[in-house]
Amino acid sequence: MERFLSILHKYWGYTSFRGIQADIIKSVAAGQDTLGLMPTGGGKSITFQVPTMAMEGICIVVTPLIALMKDQVDNLKRRGIAAAAIHVGLSRGEMLRLLDNCILGSTKFLYVSPERLETDLFLDKVSRMNVCLLTVDEAHCISQWGYDFRPAYLRIAQLRKHLPHVPVLALTATATPQVVSDIERLLRNPFTAKHVSDNSFHRFVMSFARPNLRYVVRPTEDPLGEIDHILRSVSGSAIVYTRSRKGAQDMASKLVQMGHSAVYYHAGLTPLDKDTRQRMWVDDEFRVMVATNAFGMGIDKPDVRLVIHADLPDCIESYFQEAGRAGRDGETAYAVCLSSNNDGRAMKKRLADQYPNEDYIRSVYEALGSFFQLAVGDGLDVTYEFDIGKFCRAFRFYPSMVEGALSILTQAGYIYYREDDAAHSRILFLTERDELYRLKHLPPLSERIIGAILRTTTGVFSEYATIFEKDIAERVQCTPEEVYETLKALTRQRILHYIPTKHVPFITFTRRREETRHLALAHQILNLRKIEATKRAEKMLNYTLDKSQCHSQYLLSYLGETKSPPCRHCDICLSQKKNKRWKELADKLMALLQDKGQIPLEKFRIAGYDSPTHHKAIQHLVSEERIFLNQNSVFIKQ
Repeated sequence: MERFLSILHKYWGYTSFRGIQADIIKSVAAGQDTLGLMPTGGGKSITFQVPTMAMEGICIVVTPLIALMKDQVDNLKRRGIAAAAIHVGLSRGEMLRLLDNCILGSTKFLYVSPERLETDLFLDKVSRMNVCLLTVDEAHCISQWGYDFRPAYLRIAQLRKHLPHVPVLALTATATPQVVSDIERLLRNPFTAKHVSDNSFHRFVMSFARPNLRYVVRPTEDPLGEIDHILRSVSGSAIVYTRSRKGAQDMASKLVQMGHSAVYYHAGLTPLDKDTRQRMWVDDEFRVMVATNAFGMGIDKPDVRLVIHADLPDCIESYFQEAGRAGRDGETAYAVCLSSNNDGRAMKKRLADQYPNEDYIRSVYEALGSFFQLAVGDGLDVTYEFDIGKFCRAFRFYPSMVEGALSILTQAGYIYYREDDAAHSRILFLTERDELYRLKHLPPLSERIIGAILRTTTGVFSEYATIFEKDIAERVQCTPEEVYETLKALTRQRILHYIPTKHVPFITFTRRREETRHLALAHQILNLRKIEATKRAEKMLNYTLDKSQCHSQYLLSYLGETKSPPCRHCDICLSQKKNKRWKELADKLMALLQDKGQIPLEKFRIAGYDSPTHHKAIQHLVSEERIFLNQNSVFIKQ
């Protein structure tokens, strides 16, 4: 263990492991397939990064979150650790270069989106790598009964054919017992074991309980007014989650008008905008981040004091993960979920949109072929930018239902729909290399940026090449905004052509276009998925309606911790504590009246019964006609 602690201290500056980190690391280092269930903020990345640094070879990390990939790669590079990421946004040439570096052994961590796993190019290259560990992050995505099923995750087990002796570490922050069972079953190594029991996972579970987090459900028909009140009542950094991009923008604007320091964040912003807003919020230049669920993954801000959900999330898993971004420093923090009388109707509408009927799904698939002018039998692995607004106008569809249909077609394996994928920044030099060197009077920063691009990027004089503003900024020691402005200026001077990153939806046809009548949509599975999604949504709704069970107990029980004690801090526990107090006072008052029969009101006040809690006790006894009041006394009927 000393070797792992030494690595932890050298690269991350910590002197000890937390929770179950050490247990997972020892299991992985022993070559054992391992499952780690750790709550948000539990330090998942340490469990595979530390043992990999102690082993020979490269760690492949499968994760569905491109933004998180980039953050982790950047963090590792800052620590002097070689890391790279391969995802759908890279060109074939860029992937070849990164994969060859991995084969040569110059890369320690390779982050991969699940969609890349089954390509012939990747499988050919990976079989020649010295892989020491396969890490599956967000492992709950492998279960079709989970809240965030990703069909591409089912291919991970096949990857083990090429890596038969490499251990797997599966990690997740939110998984029900059913999903945990699915993870272990679907990720087991079928190429080295005859039976599931021969290849069982070592499972390590960290309690999901957050003793410092106060859960609150606040019924309201005026969410903006309630959020304003909460923000004025609780100090410190805050996140407000909304369901839609427009909702985030509107909410942030109104909070600013009310005097709060707020900014919005959603997947439709440019990466530069996202980085700027995130950095300013982390640095406390803005107090409130109003965001969709696109915000939060990989955010390292431990002092968030407040997370408010303005709209009801789809499921407990999403809520628990997002609420868990508060109070990671261990200090008291609040997770507030607003509820309204309309939540049930809104939930049913969302489920209807997410799971349209088969005829509707077929009509959307048929319309896609017409929209992209794609003939039956064509289109395998062809990718198109997808303007969902234009598509809906052309075929008179509703966007929310179209997104539901596209999600189901993705799960059925006909397409791969990426709602907010990044088309990375690209650059092409318009001047010849020799002419470029003869240019005079360029600002020093422009010269440094051009030099950095020429040293690190090939082919920029003959075709558009992908660049990353953040990487260039680090090399020339300026900000990404300065790189952006400099490249825009050079574009105006006709020295180069710079196309900044934009976020647009993409659709890739993962099969040749079928005749619509031949679509196999697995009617029974679709219905089962809708039933499971409905159950998850109803559990979330019931969380806001249940007035009898501690909120923490309710959440933990859903995640498999059925014997957790009441937290004593949520609004349910505090209410029950008050009720217990006034019931005890009511019993004392009845005992006193049984003995005396009647007590003057003046003596009653002097005896210390004149408080809100005591008034509640009296009101309860009066409502049950166990005691009576007049102008002068409290009495019972003999």
